[in-house]
Amino acid sequence: MAAAAALEAAAPTGALWGLVHDFVMGQQEGPADQVAADVKSGNYTVLQVVEALGSSLENPEPRTRARGIQLLSQVLLHCHTLLLEKEVVHLILFYENRLKDHHLVIPSVLQGLKALSLCVALPPGLAVSVLKAIFQEVHVQSLPQVDRHTVYNIITNFMRTREEELKSLGADFTFGFIQVMDGEKDPRNLLVAFRIVHDLISRDYSLGPFVEELFEVTSCYFPIDFTPPPNDPHGIQREDLILSLRAVLASTPRFAEFLLPLLIEKVDSEVLSAKLDSLQTLNACCAVYGQKELKDFLPSLWASIRRESSQRRTILEMLLGFLKLQQKWSYEDRDQRPLNGFKDQLCSLVFMALTDPSTQLQLVGIRTLTVLGAQPDLLSSEDLELAVGHLYRLSFLEEDSQSCRVAALEASGTLAALYPVAFSSHLIPKLAEELHVGESNLTKGDEHIQCSRHLCCLQALSAVSTHPSIVKETLPLLLQHLWQVNRGNMVAQSSDVIAVCQSLKQVAEKCQQDPESCWYFHQTAIPCLLALAVQASMPEKEPSVLKKVLLEDEVLAAMVSVIGTATTHLSPELAAQSVTHIVPLFLDGNVSFLPENSFPSRFQPFQDDASGQRRLIALLMAFVCSLPRNVEIPQLNQLMRELLELSCCHSCPFSSTAAAKCFAGLLNKHPAGQQLDEFLQLAVDKVEAGLGSGPCRSQAFTLLLWVTKALVLRYHPLSSCLTARLMDLLNDPELGPAAADGFSLLMSDCTDVLTRAGHAEVRIMFRQRFFTDNVPALVQGFHAAPQDVKPNYLKGLSHVLNRLPKPVLLPELPTLLSLLLEALSCPDCVVQLSTLSCLQPLLLEAPQVMSLHVDTLVTKFLNLSSSPSMAVRIAALQCMHALTRLPTPVLLPYKPQVIRALAKPLDDKKRLVRKEAVSARGEWFLLGSPGS
Repeated sequence: MAAAAALEAAAPTGALWGLVHDFVMGQQEGPADQVAADVKSGNYTVLQVVEALGSSLENPEPRTRARGIQLLSQVLLHCHTLLLEKEVVHLILFYENRLKDHHLVIPSVLQGLKALSLCVALPPGLAVSVLKAIFQEVHVQSLPQVDRHTVYNIITNFMRTREEELKSLGADFTFGFIQVMDGEKDPRNLLVAFRIVHDLISRDYSLGPFVEELFEVTSCYFPIDFTPPPNDPHGIQREDLILSLRAVLASTPRFAEFLLPLLIEKVDSEVLSAKLDSLQTLNACCAVYGQKELKDFLPSLWASIRRESSQRRTILEMLLGFLKLQQKWSYEDRDQRPLNGFKDQLCSLVFMALTDPSTQLQLVGIRTLTVLGAQPDLLSSEDLELAVGHLYRLSFLEEDSQSCRVAALEASGTLAALYPVAFSSHLIPKLAEELHVGESNLTKGDEHIQCSRHLCCLQALSAVSTHPSIVKETLPLLLQHLWQVNRGNMVAQSSDVIAVCQSLKQVAEKCQQDPESCWYFHQTAIPCLLALAVQASMPEKEPSVLKKVLLEDEVLAAMVSVIGTATTHLSPELAAQSVTHIVPLFLDGNVSFLPENSFPSRFQPFQDDASGQRRLIALLMAFVCSLPRNVEIPQLNQLMRELLELSCCHSCPFSSTAAAKCFAGLLNKHPAGQQLDEFLQLAVDKVEAGLGSGPCRSQAFTLLLWVTKALVLRYHPLSSCLTARLMDLLNDPELGPAAADGFSLLMSDCTDVLTRAGHAEVRIMFRQRFFTDNVPALVQGFHAAPQDVKPNYLKGLSHVLNRLPKPVLLPELPTLLSLLLEALSCPDCVVQLSTLSCLQPLLLEAPQVMSLHVDTLVTKFLNLSSSPSMAVRIAALQCMHALTRLPTPVLLPYKPQVIRALAKPLDDKKRLVRKEAVSARGEWFLLGSPGS
């Protein structure tokens, strides 16, 4: 009874019989989809479908057998994931046997094998069995295009999932595929076939003795000659085939002996496209082929290239590839180097490119010259003189050739490190002369042109400062130029001094890698900069415009950058030498170590009546806050008290801020102990006294902020008390907005003090810890605060969240999102911008959570896209773009509204706003469309 019940369960139902019969007899075409759906839903099993097809699969009429197998194959394509291993085995055996059937049956059999090649339950060994059967039984190239494509898909599927099994076939697999591909003409199939060949090679399948055969079966298509038909629905372009074939031909050095003669032949052909394709393929081969493969063909290649007078950029790019390849080769004997025989022709070609009007050709020429110069003992002194001359000329190109100018400066730096004598002899004198011309009096009409050349000259001097001997020439030139500014020998503006300082900083950065150069720069440049600043700070009966320039905020900030960069990489021993001069300069007015140190009065920056001199505390900050931690600072107790006193002086905010930052920087590095505790107590007392009523409240707040940051970075216990004091100030009518912005400073990286480069103690997880310790209090304070104070809490919270690593924020997002959304309604554009910057990545990383608030997000983002602030408008539109990453069904109800609203910023007066509007609106237009 049980057996009978099982047979009855396995037997196909009448409905299934009817569907199968109608399909096989050609009466209907839809049953395959319906049967597949029924199998998926569990109404039938694959076994029942086979049973229902039984008579048609054995029918003597080939067309009937083909219809039966077609139905089964279509069902398997839909349901292959449901098959059990036992079922797969039987089906594979069935389909392999049917490969011997009538040619009308073969297409349906291949469709079935394609379905089975996708099965996860495919037992080991069957992939090899299927491919052997196809290789032996099927003449693939006699099949229609679609069936050939099916064979390629079967091979691709097995290569993706059964690689080790296929490799067990050894070279037989390669030979079998060669037979399959041989004679293929359809571009759709060729793209797949080329990819298979590339995988055969790149995944290290055995090619055995069939390397030449594999090359022949692919290279016969070179060069590609294909024009897509009009309105081609497949969208295959000639370039697709060219790149796919090139990837194959350039994939292995084993093709070199067959490919290089072919490329030489095509380079010499009369067909321009064949020349170009050959040169570009040769260029691709340079990254793969080695000396062994290329050396026998170099004379012929060079002869062919020399005959070509077109496609110069392609040729030069190909030569660049060769030169890069040469760098990997080593030769014991100089005479063995293959480039030596072609050196003059190579240089001629490169120099010709450097003088060509084409920017793109110039760029390739510069890159080629750089690599050519890296070849040992290749370039002669005459070659180098010409190269330096070209680089000098290119370094002064106009703004429309900015990319070439930048490339020339980079190349100059690279080559100057290799050939310092050539650059000292042929470039530095020209730059010195150019700089001297810039120091001369000019007519108004010449000022703009000379200013541009002057800037190019400064950039060139810093670019070539890549060798210690060159630094000893360029640094004095730059410093001498600054002295000329100070003496009034040239028309000077703050931008001129800043440009020199920027060049000095770049030289300092290049010197950091060499301790000797680092110390030379420090002991040469720092005293000079300090002397200039001290001279400018001296009181005069008639204040000089030039001296005022040197004391401007932006100029002093540029000097700070130079001094800090020149100090960070000093060894502790050398830094200790320097600190014994610089600290006494500021505390005692000891100017003995400065050049030209005859000043009209004493240097006393900490005295009340020396407001101009106080500004130079920023330079002291740059030096002492960049020292290694283990360098002892003389007179530290006096220095800290002086800084503390100056930090709360209201007469010069720039000086008081510099003093607060310097005090904080020294606190951060000071070892724990009694002296640190004393300094901290002095600071707290000073802050509390200053925060009371009086003129110094703003300065006391700035001191609190910087001391808090110094302690937050090093996890000092007092940081929590100071942060709580900062939160209290959020309720202060006068200081509340500044306190809110202070949270941005606490969470941000600084550039001048409290930096890792400057040896500050910065714990890796300080932002995460600050978030954990303080955000709950910020949220609680927001809820308890009066309505007019709430924006301060929102701004502070937004700053903290915006600078928090997103993986830390995501788990907390559900509880904080409502506050972020409220922050978007805050009228402060700083709050809006900070909050938008925080939300934009969250839309991409947490779409499910953000989807719950889509109505609010759409409304607020659209409102802010009309903000008076351009930065807010741009950020809001970027968020509207990011919204399209949320689930489509959630967004579709808003699509018409958004598309209408985004039409307005398309006419914004600012180009960057219009650009973001186009991008966002385009994504919303595509929302819900097929393939989006």
